[in-house]
Amino acid sequence: MRRLIALAVSALLLLPAAAFAGATVSLRADPSDADGIVTLGDLFDGAGSASGVRVAARTGTSVVLDATAVQILARRNGLDWDNANRLRRIIVRPGVAEPAAVARGKSVQALAYARNVATGEEIRPEDLVWTRAVAAPADAVRDADGAIGMVARRPLREGALVSARDVSAPVVIQAGDLVTVTYQAGGVSLELQVKALGAGAVGQVIPLQNLSSRKTLQAVVTGPGQAMTGPDAPTGQALAATRIAHR
Repeated sequence: MRRLIALAVSALLLLPAAAFAGATVSLRADPSDADGIVTLGDLFDGAGSASGVRVAARTGTSVVLDATAVQILARRNGLDWDNANRLRRIIVRPGVAEPAAVARGKSVQALAYARNVATGEEIRPEDLVWTRAVAAPADAVRDADGAIGMVARRPLREGALVSARDVSAPVVIQAGDLVTVTYQAGGVSLELQVKALGAGAVGQVIPLQNLSSRKTLQAVVTGPGQAMTGPDAPTGQALAATRIAHR
């Protein structure tokens, strides 16, 4: 799927600028459909004659769309959406009326929880919904990808706005686990079985113990039972970005 999207984007980039000319549209604040069929009109304000173009079917409480694929489909139908916020996913739900107080006053678009989430539960796409609020938290999560796949650090209430302090990356290595650590330097790669002395999520640095020498080393967690160290090892920030991109 990712390869098809990448090829489609590359093909679009080869077209002359005039090929992209079309009606400028903006993504609706809280995309929703009324009958289980998501159309361009459900996603965009000002879709005009392209409003009835089918995008996807919603078989459950929500459907998650790839933003790049939606952008390509929109352009094919004469609509120009610039995706200025660089969204990766678009969550579409059944239509829900906004509270009257918010609808009448000034409001902002924000992510909220669609259900109660218990401590330690993983946040899934269907657990999030775009809504309107009078104000968003200072650490509000601006993109659904910033929350999907993370786990709740505390009980989260349905309707509450999503903030970065609500969630954390899932722990993939526990203290006492046997870990394969890879040492990378100058094109040389060596692997060693070690024991984890602490727990960690992807991108975090944890202490590990050599089973033979009993010496302690630090390494970046790269996945379940996997870690990496050495001058050529990726940074925790780079690994976290890779994890988000491939969810």
